[in-house]
Amino acid sequence: MSRRALVTGGSGAIGTAICRALAAQGCEVIVHANRNLEAARALASELPGARAIAFDVTDAQATRAALEDLCEERAVQVLVNNAGIHDDAAFPGMRREQWSRVLDVSLNGFFNVTQPLTLPMIRTRWGRIISITSVAADLGNRGQANYAAAKGALYAASRCLARELGSRGVTVNCVSPGLIDTPMSAGAFDPAMIARLIPLQRMGTAQDVAAAVAYLAGDQGAYVTGQVIPVNGGMA
Repeated sequence: MSRRALVTGGSGAIGTAICRALAAQGCEVIVHANRNLEAARALASELPGARAIAFDVTDAQATRAALEDLCEERAVQVLVNNAGIHDDAAFPGMRREQWSRVLDVSLNGFFNVTQPLTLPMIRTRWGRIISITSVAADLGNRGQANYAAAKGALYAASRCLARELGSRGVTVNCVSPGLIDTPMSAGAFDPAMIARLIPLQRMGTAQDVAAAVAYLAGDQGAYVTGQVIPVNGGMA
């Protein structure tokens, strides 16, 4: 029987690449979206056995209800916490709402999604929990104190969870992208800046990130847990 994989934020550029990579590995992919359910449905229609699901990861009650319904059918064994947002501002001028909103999606969303899935996953004695962090958490970045704080906390939480779940056959890791070429980042970085910041002299692709996730999600990554895998072209 194929393993079930849930990818939060699955309708975005990186999420789409991850969904495709997991489907190619034989997973039954559940493509999550919040507001962009139609894009999630369109992607799911292209992947064998896939389906789309919508809920707001910051709404703990709605998230738990949706995930409990999923697990009544069958446990999710691969979870990719990819949902996240930017709301950048220099720290002295950052509004409390900007700080709270970014942490709410990335960090509280991690808890709201991961916690209800953990016991069903443990019962199968096999699981993969993978969270998408960021090079901003390693290097820092002006205007992104909220984003870096949220992504750094994901790694800290994942290291703790790796220790808790290792004996149950569940690995917990992070993938940390650097500058990734997506529609959202188009035109944001000129060639001179890319050459200065990235030893490999190019931005990464969504497929580069997805390849790291697929490795950790499969049998090849069975002895890797509590780690962060950088996909940043040598930035850090």
